[in-house]
Amino acid sequence: MSLTAVTSSPPRSDVRVIPGRLENLRVHMIGIGGAGMCGLAALLLRRGAQVSGSDLSASIEVARLAESGARVTTRQVAESVPDDCDLVVASAAIPADHPELVEARRRGLPTLKYAQMLGALMAHHDGIAISGTHGKSTTTAWLAYVLRRAGRDPSFVVGATVPQLGGGSGVGDGPLFVAEACEYDRSFLNLHPRRAVILNIEEDHLDCYHDIHAIRAAFAQFADRVPPDGLVLLNAADERCRDLAPGIRARVERFGDGPQSNWRARDVRFEEGCGTFTVVHNGEALGRATVGLAGRHNVDNALAVIALACDCGVPWDALAPALGEFRGAHRRLELRGAVGGVHILDDYAHHPTEIRATLEAARARYSPRRLWVVFQPHQHSRTRFLLTDFAQSLAQADRVVVPDIYFVRDSEREKELVCAADLVRAICDRGGHATYVPAFEDILALLTREAAAGDAVLTMGAGNIWKVADELVRRLGGNLPD
Repeated sequence: MSLTAVTSSPPRSDVRVIPGRLENLRVHMIGIGGAGMCGLAALLLRRGAQVSGSDLSASIEVARLAESGARVTTRQVAESVPDDCDLVVASAAIPADHPELVEARRRGLPTLKYAQMLGALMAHHDGIAISGTHGKSTTTAWLAYVLRRAGRDPSFVVGATVPQLGGGSGVGDGPLFVAEACEYDRSFLNLHPRRAVILNIEEDHLDCYHDIHAIRAAFAQFADRVPPDGLVLLNAADERCRDLAPGIRARVERFGDGPQSNWRARDVRFEEGCGTFTVVHNGEALGRATVGLAGRHNVDNALAVIALACDCGVPWDALAPALGEFRGAHRRLELRGAVGGVHILDDYAHHPTEIRATLEAARARYSPRRLWVVFQPHQHSRTRFLLTDFAQSLAQADRVVVPDIYFVRDSEREKELVCAADLVRAICDRGGHATYVPAFEDILALLTREAAAGDAVLTMGAGNIWKVADELVRRLGGNLPD
């Protein structure tokens, strides 16, 4: 199978056509521990490629790759690029002056960004791309699970670990390829899916987008990559999604509550935060669906999964049971332990809208006496741009603890413009109860001392804050899930 680099906007580094098959292709991956990169690495390994890689730190995901045959180092230096390398793939977060990329160019090696490699793989399949500011990982994993349970045997890449799928990626014998399509750095413009969904469009990644208008324009370009005989599924409740419809050349369908919606959830009832509803398509009731994921937002995610699965020809009697069996991706309102009457949860949410939806789902699912949130802001630029929205969302918790901002991708200058204490003040100004505690060890001491039976403790953020949840379970005398 030949791999052809897919061009995108804005222009990327000079990339060559990669000849040959995946079997024994020698691929070096810079930033191999990243959410999408580790899934792509696992997929390449399963298809017979020889994979090496580097990352700044060790992780469970990187350890799993090593167990599967990847050669991984934490030394990000020129010498880490193997002598026998055929191709270098870099995470979108890797700068152009990274020593391994510099070495690859010096040696004349072909270089691809993660999304370009993903696009090259998708080009040989019937691609399904899941995009949106929020909900991508859950919806991608959910659809892959439903398609697998229905016997369609898809290949897939998810930006999260999914226990029921055996990880974040998989190789199937069927023609379908399901992939999470991220808007960061306009990465999703490397993909050529036959079916695509846009879950929502909001302000984010303002370090690479000028404003919401630029973000909307990128999503419009993404939708335009779907061919006329394909399908673009839009969230009917999201005004920016709706506004894209007139310019889309592919068939358009809409899901959720909103004008001209084709896919609706009627008679929605919740039990312990999880929804049961009647699925209606173009006015015709297909049947009752029950989901195992908490929150009203997951009813909408389920509708997107249902619409895409039906378009792939999955019958309702196979779709409905599989939909209800799915239990979610790693770090999505994940219960890490229940010790002494305290529920300890972890979630990846790092945007104000995600935080608000997750807090509502946590209250509905666990009915805590007090909901503690340990929120680790991710990126100084995101924190600065969305400070007011973060504060309004986090003020809905009973107690908020904020460590230092997770520093990634930003400049040192950006780091000087905002700090965690600024967010704490903004939360308190809006009636919330927030405390700045910079060190994880001190956060653990505070929670161990003050969290009591009936409380829920939710660690939240895209960095390494999950370590606090896991260590709290241990300190309270509990056991972590396998």
